[in-house]
Amino acid sequence: MEQIIYLLGHGETIYNTQGRYQGELDSALTEDGKNQVKQYARMLKSLIGDPTNWTIFSSPLGRTLHSTEIICEMIGYDFSKVIQDERLSEVAVGSWAGLTWKEIEASWPNLVKNTDMYNWYFNSPDGESYESVQNRLNDWFDSIKKERNVIVVSHGLTGRILRGIYSDLDKNDALKQEVSQSTFFKLSNKSIRRVSLEFDDL
Repeated sequence: MEQIIYLLGHGETIYNTQGRYQGELDSALTEDGKNQVKQYARMLKSLIGDPTNWTIFSSPLGRTLHSTEIICEMIGYDFSKVIQDERLSEVAVGSWAGLTWKEIEASWPNLVKNTDMYNWYFNSPDGESYESVQNRLNDWFDSIKKERNVIVVSHGLTGRILRGIYSDLDKNDALKQEVSQSTFFKLSNKSIRRVSLEFDDL
């Protein structure tokens, strides 16, 4: 049987509303964020059938675990069985975590001068490189090869790179993929299908 992976992100956080990049820091879900996750869960429940036939993986960061907990409650999955995996954490940007783009640009103008909105994260002087993130996510993919039905709750940038690896995209194309808090993704048969909360893309 072909492996199916549903890839979800966490709901909106307070930092999201402030335009702050969270990285390895954390920020609480907003009320809108909690409602987004509930919508994810309702849609997911209609797609997966019996939740006990699935394995759920989550980034261990608080915003992701909170989202995963809401999903588990709504689909009837035992949260204690969720596998927390650090390899699914958001891309670390070191000193830039918690800052806005303007704050970063003001303090590190030379590091962001020749970058763009898709790859600036990797110019942090003490953050992760794209290659190191790709390596940890490749390791994660290798570790789940025997799992048939997988649900993973991760992050915006990490989710882009996961989908990029799955589709064999180069760095630039991987980083330009959609990130939306009204969409999650089904990965199967080496293709990726977006699942919209508006029920328009099933």
